[in-house]
Parts: sequence; C-alpha cells; structure tokens
Amino acid sequence: MEWSVVAERATADELAKTLREAIHRLNRRVRQARPVGDLTFSQLSALTSLQLAGALTPRELADTERVQPPTMTKIVGKLEDRGLVARTPHPTDRRQVILAATEEGRAVFAQFEKARNEWLAAQLAELSPEECDTLARAAEILQQVARA
Repeated sequence: MEWSVVAERATADELAKTLREAIHRLNRRVRQARPVGDLTFSQLSALTSLQLAGALTPRELADTERVQPPTMTKIVGKLEDRGLVARTPHPTDRRQVILAATEEGRAVFAQFEKARNEWLAAQLAELSPEECDTLARAAEILQQVARA
C-alpha cells in the first residue's frame, strides 16, 4: 500500500475517533442541561422517542431505546403514573397497545428541549463568528453523514 493511502487512512481513523469522542461528550453535556425535575434519563429518553415517533408499541419503544421489554414496562409505568404517556388500543391487533405522549408529556418534552437549546445557545454565544460559521457547516456535514 502506498504511503499516502496509509497516511490518509490513519488521518481518517484519527478524525473519526476525535469526532466520535467530541460528539459523545457534547451529547452527554447537552443531556445534563435540563430543568430541575425528577425524570430519569431513561424516562426522558423514552418520552423523547415517543415524541419523535408519534406513537409506538411497547416492543417498538423497547427496541428503539435498546432495552429489554420488562425494563421498558417499568419506565412506561412511571411515565403513565405522571400522566406523561397514555396507552390506546392497537388499531389492528387487540393484543397490543399503542403508547403516545400526552399533552402534558409533550409540554414536559418541550421544557427539556428548551433547556437544552438554551444551554447550547449560551455556549455558542461565546464563540467567534468564524467558529459559529464552521460549526454551521459541520452540522450540515454531520447531517449528511447521519443519512448515509
């Protein structure tokens, strides 16, 4: 293999590692920026999945969240107890139910989204216009990578 191909591969691998780590750290920090409340990260994640999907069966929600169905049953139970999620009969399979965020659940989700956006906007406000332009372009490229 030519040296330039090896060097390009090493650079791509290094960039992939650096980018993955930065995204992971940023995601973790953004997730921590939330209003004071007693929702766990798992509960908020499930509520977010329901908000984004519109409605899911418990099995679909468990698969989306990458947890076992019994774990999701506990999470959904806590969300139901708080009035954030509601069950409705499945339209074609009476053995199933559909889970969806309630109006209150959507409002709680909106509060969390607002807190996260405000935190990130405050961090971005500290950057130079050139850095913000670079991040805007990077966001476009990351969207392309995510669609691939």
